[in-house]
Amino acid sequence: MITIEDIKNSSQIRTYIQKADETMCALGYTEHSFAHVTRVSETARQILLTLGYSPREAELAQIAGYIHDIGNVINRVDHAQSGAVMAFRILDNMGADPEDIATIITAIGNHDEGTAFPVNAVAAAIILADKTDVRRTRVRNRDFSTFDIHDRVNYAVHTSRVQITDDKTRIVLELDLDTEISSVMDYFEIFMERMLLCRRAAEKLELHFSLVINGQKVL
Repeated sequence: MITIEDIKNSSQIRTYIQKADETMCALGYTEHSFAHVTRVSETARQILLTLGYSPREAELAQIAGYIHDIGNVINRVDHAQSGAVMAFRILDNMGADPEDIATIITAIGNHDEGTAFPVNAVAAAIILADKTDVRRTRVRNRDFSTFDIHDRVNYAVHTSRVQITDDKTRIVLELDLDTEISSVMDYFEIFMERMLLCRRAAEKLELHFSLVINGQKVL
């Protein structure tokens, strides 16, 4: 049975994550390296555990989250699908169970907003974990005068938290946003599609999705 430690200890997977992030860096995108994939991996796992899913389902989400962006090593366009195909080959060669492989590659292939759909619980958890990773430390550009809107919005987020309410009816993304750097409207301009996708993913998990910015509920 394939484990998250098997995935993290794979030099092949580490290389693809590193090289995929180099591609994203060359294209001017925010950080997609180990900090991002680890956060997505852990958040997806925690979402499912909190909702009472089995430890194995949570680990499959953890694995999918860790390798969800490797397709960027090929091209940003259709990276979810190319990444799913890459993951299939890697996991198959590692001797993973076909049921586990199917769940993981389905989640990877359905995580990008252009073609995403929360087809199962693992995919829904990956979508929520990935699309809520907004934070200052993802911005690579250090020249504030050249920031585009994506740089500004991410840089403006001092902290972000994803929490499921105690009654397990709502998942909440809480952001502390510096409105001197970016307005709430700027956030919605670039992230509205992602937030709507988060709503669909939450519904798959029988949750309502809420966005709270600086203590005010805005979605």
